Order: sequence, then C-alpha cells, then structure tokens
Amino acid sequence: MKQFFCLLVVCLVLLAACNNNHSEHHEETLTETEHEHEGIFFSAEQAARTDFAVETVEPGTFCEVIRTSGQILPAQGDEVTLVAPVSGIVSLGETRLTDGGAVKASQRLFYISSKNIASGDLVAKSTAAYRKARADYERAEQLLADRIVSQKEFDQIRLAYEQAKAEYDALAPAESAKGVAVSTPISGYVTSLSVGEGDYVETGQPLATISQTRRLMLRAELSQRYYNRLKGVRSANFTVPYDNKTYELGQLGGRLLSVGKASATGSALIPVTFEFDNNGAVVPGSYVEVYLLGAPVADAITLPLSALTEQQGLYYVYVQICDEEFERREVTPGADDGERVMILKGLEAGERVVTRGAVQVRMASASGTIPHGHSH
Repeated sequence: MKQFFCLLVVCLVLLAACNNNHSEHHEETLTETEHEHEGIFFSAEQAARTDFAVETVEPGTFCEVIRTSGQILPAQGDEVTLVAPVSGIVSLGETRLTDGGAVKASQRLFYISSKNIASGDLVAKSTAAYRKARADYERAEQLLADRIVSQKEFDQIRLAYEQAKAEYDALAPAESAKGVAVSTPISGYVTSLSVGEGDYVETGQPLATISQTRRLMLRAELSQRYYNRLKGVRSANFTVPYDNKTYELGQLGGRLLSVGKASATGSALIPVTFEFDNNGAVVPGSYVEVYLLGAPVADAITLPLSALTEQQGLYYVYVQICDEEFERREVTPGADDGERVMILKGLEAGERVVTRGAVQVRMASASGTIPHGHSH
C-alpha cells in the first residue's frame, strides 16, 4: 500500500511538471507569433538619414532567367592580328607599344630586318630574283615570236616571273632602311603585344593584335541540362567583377548572334553568343556573370534584389503598414535577372514594400517595435 501511494505521488508530480512545461511553451509560441505580427516603427526622420525607398507591388511581365557565366570578347571584324611578312629581327616603330596603347590606321608599328642573318637579306634576294625573272620573261617573249622557244617553255618562264613579282610586290612597298615595315590597317588599341625589341620572328608569326572595340561579344557557357530552354532565350544581362553595375544588352544595342546546337569537343557546356555596342565601361577579356533572359512570365510580382533580407535561410521583406509603421513578411523568391527577383509567395498586388533601406528597418526592429495593439 505504501509503494502504491509513493507511485501515485510521483505520477502527480510528473503530470504537474508536464502541464507547466506545456503552458510555458504555449506562452512562448504566443509571444513569438505576436512578435512576428508587431509593427516596426521607422520614422520619417530616420528614413531621411539613409538611402530609403518604398515601391508599390504591381504585377508585370518578367522574363524567365537562366543564370550562368561567360566572357566578353572582341566582335568579329573589329580586330586584326599583325603577322611577320618575313623572318628576321624585330625593331619597334617610332612609338613605343604597350598593351592598351592607341594606334592609328597605316601607322608603322614594327620593322623586321634580315640583313645581319646568315640566310641573307630576304628583300634583297627577292629583288634580285624578280629582276632576273623579268629579264628572262622579256627575252622569252622575243624568242617565242621568232619561234625559238616553245609555248610550253615560255609558259614556265612566265610562271616563274609572276611568282617572283608577287613576292617582290608584297615586300617592296614596305621596304625601308630599318627593314620591312609592318603597319596596322585599322585604328584602335593594342590588346595583345606578342614580341619585343630585338626578338627574332619567323614568317607568319603573330606580332600584335589591334582592336577597334566598337562592338563586343558576350559568350555565355551553359550547362546541357538547360538545352530545352535555349529556344526561348532572346537577350541577356551581365555583371562584371570590377563594379556593382548590371549591364542590359537591350540598352547597349545588343542582339543574339547564335545559340550552339551542340557543345564544343571536350566541353560539357553549350555556347550562347551575343553582340553589343561597347560603351567604354566594359573591358574585353573580362569574365562575367550572365543572366540569360528567356520566355516572359505574365502578371509576375517582382521586387528589386535590394528589398530582400535573409536570415537563417529564410527571406523577408518589410511591408509598409502606414506612414511610419512596417511589418516583416516572409516571402518565397524565385528567379532573378540580376536586378529584380520574382516573388512566388508572400506578397499581394498593391502592397508597399521597402526596396532601399531594408537593412536599416531590420535594425530598427530591435529597438523600435510598436507594441501589440498600437492604434493610429
């Protein structure tokens, strides 16, 4: 009987403790719920001291976005590569060249001389060969008229003359006291300098690359899993690593050049290429973050990316209840285009949301919360 009585007492104590814990948990839940719905006070004076803005939510058209990476390249036709017309020793022109330096059309950038090379001066050899071939050709014309040489022999002599003349014509106009001059056919900027003073080069070896940089290309590399969505791609936005600005191809005269139908050999990525005007702010060769814009979504609710705040993996915005009262609201974000993000859940049309200064409102919530039941 005594044991039964002790057991009953223990059960009553445990039951009382359980009820107490449940009550405390219930009170905490109510407190958290009430706190979530409490207004946040953020005065007009506080807003005036920071970069603050509010936007009314309005449904609109939003383009489907595929986020990837890419590179800025010179546009085709806006770039030329200068090569060595002969083998020899390089000397630079009157203007010292550097990467990024400006050059003008017809400016002589390099001289190549083979005068002090064991194989001999190529220009002198070409000139001598041309003069001999021309003399042989002129003599053969007379002999052909007198039927002393056959037509076949004459044709071979004429061929040798034409070959010697073509080589001479290619070198003679560029011949100077310093050697064979290499000029740029376009005005622009040196984007790649491959040789220096005193270097030896072979015929056909690259010397420098000149770019007009009037047009640029954006080449995006896309995973194959997006292949079925490529047919909807029409334009793109991109961000560069050296500033925080998002560039829109639509505002840069951009157009879609091509969408790869297959990945390059040895690559698992599919290329998507655009062309756009160079406004001087984008550096060719830069690696960029790309937002491919595809099929439009009608009646989409979007906000600037600056409106979102993140806490423990959840995303929130601050909704304006009245002039100086705000409410924190959890939302579900969707795709973004580098500037705006689509809100899938948590907002309705007509609500006013903080788009700049959300962090300041969040900080004010720690000290400026309006007590529950506050009236206006």
